[in-house]
Amino acid sequence: MKIYTKTGDDGSTGLFGGGRVPKHDLRVEAYGTVDELNAILGIALCEDGDAGIKTALQPHQAELLAMGAVLADGKALGAPKANTELLAAMEQQIDAYTTELEPLKNFILPGGTRLAAQLHHARTVCRRAERCVSRVRVEQPKLSQRVMPCIVYLNRLSDWLFTVARLANKRAGVPDVLWIPKDSP
Repeated sequence: MKIYTKTGDDGSTGLFGGGRVPKHDLRVEAYGTVDELNAILGIALCEDGDAGIKTALQPHQAELLAMGAVLADGKALGAPKANTELLAAMEQQIDAYTTELEPLKNFILPGGTRLAAQLHHARTVCRRAERCVSRVRVEQPKLSQRVMPCIVYLNRLSDWLFTVARLANKRAGVPDVLWIPKDSP
């Protein structure tokens, strides 16, 4: 099978479940952003850093790939089940990891270690993906039930990524980069 089909040369793309839509369709934007997030997680996994964090990161790539398939399915029949086990695991990890971290007293800037910076990058793209999927839910109501579990997952994942980015710095012995506002004149 060839990787190129030329069917998208007219500015349209085929949906997983059949049918074609413009490449600027909200679903295409949503699953494209989820794919971008997945690629950033792949880069983060290639960085030097805490093996435990990287092991905890891996299941999210498979989940994001499955989410992309949900968003690309034009049939919208039935809603996917929320991955309650993964959501619960993220919440437990956030709670456990937070006990290792200093309480936040300032905003922090993305940075510190390369792994932490990649995780912060992933977090910001995760928030964008969440906004895109939320728009799909509102502007394409027939997909609302189908994409709601995606929104819940992305919301929790962004919190998890923030916590894990801080943890990556902590475990590497590198402090978070604090944002210190300059005094106004």
